Amino acid sequence: MNIILLRRRGHGGVVTVSVGRAIIAGLSALIVLPAAFMFAGYYFGLAHMRANPDDVAAVLQAELEQQRVAVEEAKRTAAENMNALALRLGQMQAHVMRLDALGQRLTKMADLDNGEFDFENPPGQGGPLAGAGGTQTLDVPDFLKTLDELAAQLEDREQQLALVEEMLMTRSLQAEVMPAGRPVNGGWLSSYFGKRTDPFTGHRVHHSGVDFAGKEGAEVVAVAAGVVTWSGKRYGYGHMVEINHGNGYATRYAHNKENLVKVGDTVKKGQVVAKMGSTGRSTGPHVHFEVLYNNKAVNPSKYLHAAR
Repeated sequence: MNIILLRRRGHGGVVTVSVGRAIIAGLSALIVLPAAFMFAGYYFGLAHMRANPDDVAAVLQAELEQQRVAVEEAKRTAAENMNALALRLGQMQAHVMRLDALGQRLTKMADLDNGEFDFENPPGQGGPLAGAGGTQTLDVPDFLKTLDELAAQLEDREQQLALVEEMLMTRSLQAEVMPAGRPVNGGWLSSYFGKRTDPFTGHRVHHSGVDFAGKEGAEVVAVAAGVVTWSGKRYGYGHMVEINHGNGYATRYAHNKENLVKVGDTVKKGQVVAKMGSTGRSTGPHVHFEVLYNNKAVNPSKYLHAAR
């Protein structure tokens, strides 16, 4: 390869360069020049940074502020999650307390064994310890979902038990207002319902109730809960108490020595309403007991033998 060199005043020269040397010179220029530019930029950057420390401090300050904001956000989110968990826990504890109280009431109403259904202590549970592979940790979203499902189950059980309680109360109320048992705690049955010989005339007449003879002043008790609709003298009955029990039922207690309740009083089943006597059309101390259904006297026999 020939290289022609031109000089001033028209003088020139020729330099002969081999092809290999030309290639090496070109490659050297391609490698050396970029490296030179790179090192120059690096040293220029270092000089610029050393010359502007405020810029470095500003960048660091901005980064620290960003991290501080991120930490504050994480703390706020954690606090909100804890408050939500505390609220759900309080709601579930309230549900459990109501269920415990409801369970205790149902145990008493159903006359169940307190030892078998103890709502003051947790139920017996157990089982072998699971291996390390059998345990599983819940994430926060799964944990919250489990809490929501458990709260829904508790609410559903509470509604079901409340319905059972209502049914038991209805049955209990019906049992309270349904005439059942004897109107005296002692004494004996001295006259039945139906046709009998009248003790005063000797004629066969209808007897609208049953008579229980006993000691004067003995207690006369209500056979069902209700409201007193009569308390005073009545022709043939002497001192009489009449109680309305609802559902078409009423009972009468007659020939009393003394009435202990007045019209409008609410009486409970088994409550003493009078003292046995012999007032009115009577041959001796006894209580005349009637059961009326829809204002018609019916045979008290089945009510006398009903469980109290």
